[in-house]
Amino acid sequence: MIGKKRGRWEEVAVEGGTGVPVRSGDATFPKAMDNVTVRQGESATLRCTIDNRVTRVAWLNRSTILYAGNDKWCLDPRVVLLSNTQTQYSIEIQNVDVYDEGPYTCSVQTDNHPKTSRVHLIVQVSPKIVEISSDISINEGNNISLTCIATGRPEPTVTWRHISPKAVGFVSEDEYLEIQGITREQSGYYECSASNDVAAPVVRRVKVTVNYPPYISEAKGTGVPVGQKGTLQCEASAVPSAEFQWYKDDKRLVEGKKGVKVENRPFLSKLIFFNVSEHDYGNYTCVASNKLGHTNASITLFELSEPTSSSLLQGPGAVSEVSNGTSSRRAGCLWLLPLLVLHLLLKF
Repeated sequence: MIGKKRGRWEEVAVEGGTGVPVRSGDATFPKAMDNVTVRQGESATLRCTIDNRVTRVAWLNRSTILYAGNDKWCLDPRVVLLSNTQTQYSIEIQNVDVYDEGPYTCSVQTDNHPKTSRVHLIVQVSPKIVEISSDISINEGNNISLTCIATGRPEPTVTWRHISPKAVGFVSEDEYLEIQGITREQSGYYECSASNDVAAPVVRRVKVTVNYPPYISEAKGTGVPVGQKGTLQCEASAVPSAEFQWYKDDKRLVEGKKGVKVENRPFLSKLIFFNVSEHDYGNYTCVASNKLGHTNASITLFELSEPTSSSLLQGPGAVSEVSNGTSSRRAGCLWLLPLLVLHLLLKF
């Protein structure tokens, strides 16, 4: 903005980042102020346009003199004089920080009358997350509260989002995220985002582990012929991972039993028989447990008769095919018999 006095135009301008011109001042409106905005770390130029009537000039920050003419009054090395001519008096504040924010005054002496013009410097600061909850492990059904504190100028907006294919949108648009009666589906990573349009949003993540007792998702019996290899399989989901044990008739099967091997992996256990005997057939119990509880399932290993050599050479499909072919040939012969008799009668 530009102020008019006695038919002459005078101005004070501030540049730096997105600096805007400010209105010149005199005794009629010494409190007039405009804003200029720069980002933290940038430089701000304070420019005061003057004319040959000016005898003395100075830049002040509140009540502190920064420069008076060519003389530097402050000790801050970041404040430097850019120009002092008959038309312009300007200084620069380098590497601007938040404590530089506030009012600045250009003071001039003209015709023995002091005049001032003010500008308010606003410093923008990129968002920064200064406090966030640590990764957490909690039992299913309990309550949790996550915290994400961010700073910046202007004050950043904080949002929480669940990083999960099943999650939709934001779960909280606040610094605090509270979940009542958490379920196993709500485990995973939660992302805190802080943004204020000064710079790219800042993102941090918190891992939430939900503990729950085992449940067996698959346990099916299997049939194996005598002398063949057989495997019983037991799958269980749990956090922490389940520990597996196998029993037959209340007797626990231990690793190293002749002809039997137990293979345990996270969420999966296998009971392997390398050479199944009659004694091996029967019901087996798979027990899955962790610190929160246990569960079990019954699995049957039953005898499966081996196919005979004739059935190996001629399976059900082959038998059906031969049978169908014979029926067709017989049907064809019966259909041709009346024609053959008629042909013989005509011949004689």
